[in-house]
Amino acid sequence: MIGIPCTVMRGGTSRGLFFLEADLPKDKAVRFKLISKAFGSPDPTGMQINGLGGTEANMNKLAIISRREGEPNTVNYEFGQIDIFSWTIDQKANCGNISSAVGAYAIENGLVDLIEEPITKVMVYNTNTKKYILEYVPVKDGKVNYEGDFMIAGVAAPGSKIRLDFLDPGGATTGKLLPTGSVTDIIKTDNYGEFEVSIVDAANPFVFIRAEDVGMMGTEMASEILARPAELKKMLEIRAATAVYLGDAKDIADAYENCKATPKFCYLASPKPYNSATEGYINTEDIDILARMLSMGRPGSIMALTGAICLGVASKIKGSIPQQLLSPQANASSDLRIGHPSGVLPVTVDVRSENGAYNAVSCGVYRTCRKLMTGTIYVL
Repeated sequence: MIGIPCTVMRGGTSRGLFFLEADLPKDKAVRFKLISKAFGSPDPTGMQINGLGGTEANMNKLAIISRREGEPNTVNYEFGQIDIFSWTIDQKANCGNISSAVGAYAIENGLVDLIEEPITKVMVYNTNTKKYILEYVPVKDGKVNYEGDFMIAGVAAPGSKIRLDFLDPGGATTGKLLPTGSVTDIIKTDNYGEFEVSIVDAANPFVFIRAEDVGMMGTEMASEILARPAELKKMLEIRAATAVYLGDAKDIADAYENCKATPKFCYLASPKPYNSATEGYINTEDIDILARMLSMGRPGSIMALTGAICLGVASKIKGSIPQQLLSPQANASSDLRIGHPSGVLPVTVDVRSENGAYNAVSCGVYRTCRKLMTGTIYVL
């Protein structure tokens, strides 16, 4: 039995296991096998009874943190998405919600030299995307202050407000904001015909499609999507076909097996009223667009933070499917209010256009985080 120091953190609407890189084996194959076991994967039942996984994509996340030498108050952050049923730990992309806990974790573990009150700035370098995130972490009496009255959709308790500025988020995975060079593309599937989509890479690569094109309204809860297996199967094939189109997989079968995490899939609709899981009834005028996304093959009950960032950026690209579905006021603003199953997620984006070329300068969001447990995790 091997014991490894570990912290369980909630970041935004995700939960993950946080490790200091120095506490892990240097051999990555050994390291990742131990980490999979720590989560209770692989598990053919999907229950992860033998580990600390949470049976859902947003509760099976990994963060490995280290000091970034030569850059004051800066840390390296390596993200991993744990697959429940296999040994796979996908590292093609980042998780925005887990990112929101990195600054707090770094302060608590002595990786930040300059602690200032009431806010300490921590620069986070995500090694997956090679992008920086500037985090503003509340501090009181020299320690992270988790207490506050700020609420986010999808979390039942308040916390202190953490601001995150995702800097230069375009091309995080593919190297291009528009990976194909086009604002819209036609994706061909084996079983369902052709679909018009927008493929955008900001924070994470996403394929955006109109809800009506996949037989949906845009107001569905995750349980409703799961209850419609024919439509879900269609969405998953469109996502897989997009992976092939981008050159990430050799065929659809390969995309299903070896390219599960990216690109993400999101269907969209113009604003309309709906009942959310945590914020109750949402009026049409309270949102600028409706979004429902899939991650690791399953619909989410929340909007991933990287999804909100990518959607925010995509909504400022003229002619994109997100831009076509926006409320009129959002078309004239840098702010976007996204209606997702749990409520409303606001983002602020700075996207500039010159001679038809778009540049995503930054995207700002607010989250909360909390330390849940610190101790030793034991792996057989």
